[in-house]
Amino acid sequence: MSGRGQLMWDQAVTGYDFGPDHPMDPVRLALTRGLVDAFGLDRDVDVVAAKAAGESTLRLVHREDYVEAVRAASADPAAADASYGLGTMDDPAFAGMHEVSALIAGQSVGAAEAVWRGDALHAVNFAGGLHHAMPGGASGFCIYNDAALAVARLLELGAERVAYVDVDVHHGDGVQAAFWEDPRVLTISLHEHPRTLFPGTGWPEETGAPGAEGSAVNVALPAGTGDAGWLRAFHAVVPELVADFRPQVLVTQHGADTHFEDPLAHLAVSLDAQRAVQVACHELAHEYADGRWIALGGGGYAVVEVVPRSWTHLVAIAAGRPIEPETVIPESWRQEVFARTRQLAPARMTDGRWPVSWKDWESGYDPAERLDQAIVATRRAVFPLRGLLA
Repeated sequence: MSGRGQLMWDQAVTGYDFGPDHPMDPVRLALTRGLVDAFGLDRDVDVVAAKAAGESTLRLVHREDYVEAVRAASADPAAADASYGLGTMDDPAFAGMHEVSALIAGQSVGAAEAVWRGDALHAVNFAGGLHHAMPGGASGFCIYNDAALAVARLLELGAERVAYVDVDVHHGDGVQAAFWEDPRVLTISLHEHPRTLFPGTGWPEETGAPGAEGSAVNVALPAGTGDAGWLRAFHAVVPELVADFRPQVLVTQHGADTHFEDPLAHLAVSLDAQRAVQVACHELAHEYADGRWIALGGGGYAVVEVVPRSWTHLVAIAAGRPIEPETVIPESWRQEVFARTRQLAPARMTDGRWPVSWKDWESGYDPAERLDQAIVATRRAVFPLRGLLA
């Protein structure tokens, strides 16, 4: 197995563009790639452009009629069929939509193939993590569910246990739906509570279909949760379940929209806490999955201030050359940001919250604390189903 990581990248993924007024601005991808290069990380990973996902691959997760509907909307956006979630405010149709969506999916599938076959120990596709797309419809800025397709491809290649950990601020509903009945896949999602945020799912009681009880895990965090609470919840749930499940591969989704500056959600997490969870996922992969780690992007709508720094940290960790939070950002990238966006770029790779700290779950919990109530609800719903103490 190669010790080097892979960065899945094709410049054409920046064509995933819903238009100038849509919050998912593809400049976030271009700026992330620029910051990765500014730090020289492209020399520490193999930069690979995988081919677009083909029909048979897409159908590992998506229905044939839905793929055809995407193709039709891609060829004629005015004819998009809203019954498939296409041509809506969240998912406007655009020319070439099928091709670029399949290309992003292909990068995640390519990452899965590389890691499973031993061509790379870690692989990152920060253009991916489009976790809301359903087998039969677009949802939440997501056309094809590359995360679910990567997991499905691992199963097709012979994996018997795959863990998927999603720390995007929104529930990873499409991935959960794809594997709801499959005990070979453990899906864990930490997200803002469905009472206050799209898509309104991800309650702790959602634990998997009969025959796969305990294979879906949801931690519904109160709005306003900050670094200490977010990290406490992660460490109170994720490591114990991953240790019990012992996955052959760990797939993680790192939406940056948990950040306190993100305009579309209500958590208050810093870049430094996001980096801490990235490090924790890397460690879990090495401890329980022989190092096999596929890391994806996801949401994130503070496209200058947050997303490029968060995902550059992710690439650096996967490359084996983590960037210290206090590191000064290269001036060349800051100039690129201003030229592209007319915004001032951040100066360092930190929000000034490093080192982040939290109270370990083993130290006891407060039954009157809403965050602890959320953790308890998840543990009580899932842990007994897996033979663990709640």
